Amino acid sequence: MAATKRIALGAVVTALVAGLAGCSGAGSSGIGKEAAPGKEEHSPAAAPKGAVKLIGDGSTAFTGAQPELPVATRLKPGQKPPQFVVFSWDGAGEDSQKLFSHFRGVAKKYDAKMTYFLSGVYLLPENRKALYDPPQHAAGRSDIGFNDTEGIRDTLTELRAAWLDGNEIGTHFNGHFCGPDGGVGTWSVEEWESEIAQAKAFVKNWKTNVPALKAEAPLPFDYDKELVGARTPCLEGQKNMVAAARTMGFRYDSSGVGNQVWPEKKDGVWDLPLQLVPVPGRAFETLSMDYNFMFNQSGTTKGDPSRHAYWGNQMRDGLLQAFDRAYNGNRAPLIIGNHFESWNGGTYMRAIEETIKTVCTQRDVRCVSFRQLADWLDAQGPATLAKLGTLKVGQKPEQGWQAFLAGTAPGKPAGSPVPARPTDQPAAKGADRSAD
Repeated sequence: MAATKRIALGAVVTALVAGLAGCSGAGSSGIGKEAAPGKEEHSPAAAPKGAVKLIGDGSTAFTGAQPELPVATRLKPGQKPPQFVVFSWDGAGEDSQKLFSHFRGVAKKYDAKMTYFLSGVYLLPENRKALYDPPQHAAGRSDIGFNDTEGIRDTLTELRAAWLDGNEIGTHFNGHFCGPDGGVGTWSVEEWESEIAQAKAFVKNWKTNVPALKAEAPLPFDYDKELVGARTPCLEGQKNMVAAARTMGFRYDSSGVGNQVWPEKKDGVWDLPLQLVPVPGRAFETLSMDYNFMFNQSGTTKGDPSRHAYWGNQMRDGLLQAFDRAYNGNRAPLIIGNHFESWNGGTYMRAIEETIKTVCTQRDVRCVSFRQLADWLDAQGPATLAKLGTLKVGQKPEQGWQAFLAGTAPGKPAGSPVPARPTDQPAAKGADRSAD
């Protein structure tokens, strides 16, 4: 991939998480499908192979309902919630490291669905960069660069396969501008509307923008319908972005900072933030993202090689502690963010893979995409969500789950797909921002 990923470590704002001092604690969540015993409910099958309705210039197409997605249903009165875990990726392009394809394979191996937040400029070639007109910046400007033909081809291959595997393609927008000088946190609602429209356009028109790839197969989805959520660059600009996005079909946002508690809607959109999680051996918590662990450990992507293994183990163990306090506590969804990067010798990629292997294979655990989590939340009754929202980080109902949720009303299965697996059964410190 020709796109150059630049991280302005010196510009990282450390006060964001420091302001959350005293908010640490235990928490966890779960998600799952509540089909009748012995019977699985699934969403309609995808259209037969070859039944493709091209959209626009043929860069995208309607191919039927997304495959690999069972249907979300409501919890029954007194039923213990499943444990949801969301693994998500910012940028989501395939480059020479081949990390997109690698983790897509890992997801399939462990029956996990994930969210890939695509940066639109990863489908825009360098020689057409002037097509991008970013808010408050000159046309053709991007802080993460653009792509080349081969990088676009490889990214498209992974995007097709990821969607057909049941994963979600969200957006990380385009130029990844951070900070006070024209960064996304300074953009107006109208400027965000422009940025979102352009992010969609680069996905919907790659055949026009990359003539050498006209013979390539289309992406097998209608992006106007499939794009329902995002994470902003550096976790900045959430308020105005959501104000723009909720009028453009978005159902959730993952640009915030929060604790391991059950999520709620803000202005009609599910707020599914990154969460404060333990840093083993340290007296503070940090955000559940590889970048934040890296910043607190080394402050650079190329730290002391003798510490690489320790730092990776520290991140893995911190995420597993966060999982355990949710799984054995309030069952709040665990939200984890990552980048396809080999920072500090790739130790964080190892940590994430080991976390996936450990948690996604456990009983009553659902490793899902953000969209699938939103589907499940929307399928629940208001009384159920209100009760779950009373639980603090790591707090398990004293009287047990059956008594705790006994008064919630049952409901008919919802029509939204959610993958499933058989059921049974302290204040943060450091840089709580995302970088690409």
